Amino acid sequence: DGRVLESPAVNVSAHQTVTVDGEPLGTAEPTRLWRYHKPPGLVCSHHDPQGRPTVFERLPEGLPRVLSVGRLDLNSEGLLLLTNDGGLARRLELPATGWIRRYRVRVHGRVAERDLAPLTGGLTVEGVRYGPVRARLDRQQGGNAWLTLSLTEGKNREVRKLMAHLGWPVSRLIRLAFGPFQLGS
Repeated sequence: DGRVLESPAVNVSAHQTVTVDGEPLGTAEPTRLWRYHKPPGLVCSHHDPQGRPTVFERLPEGLPRVLSVGRLDLNSEGLLLLTNDGGLARRLELPATGWIRRYRVRVHGRVAERDLAPLTGGLTVEGVRYGPVRARLDRQQGGNAWLTLSLTEGKNREVRKLMAHLGWPVSRLIRLAFGPFQLGS
């Protein structure tokens, strides 16, 4: 509104005009959310110091700068939510939302339905407490088993750590759903 500011600590209403070097500041872009099918082999960060390819390098041209809602590790695949609103990303990834994250997991080993029971009450692995996990054995196929897991926390490498703790290394991990959002086909 024609006044030079000496400090950035100023409240500005939507009815005021703010310019920098004579150019008006752009308005905030409307909040948007995208579903992305992350393939294995991509890192969920904007830059990888080891030079590995990132999700953000593979996005279509023309998208605004986006952030991921949570992460999937390098070897995991499936649903990754992306948004242009950092506040929304943070709110959605907090366990307080109560949103269920559902995964399809292939583990190495023989699994019986009763072997999954310890997950229902949550487990402590290497000093880290993991909340309850609903687990279902989908099928045993030779030396591998396919499971469906549902959890609300999504801690760093949670599924892999829990499965390893139970003696079943994960050989494939696919996130199918994040709250109401589904991977689709």
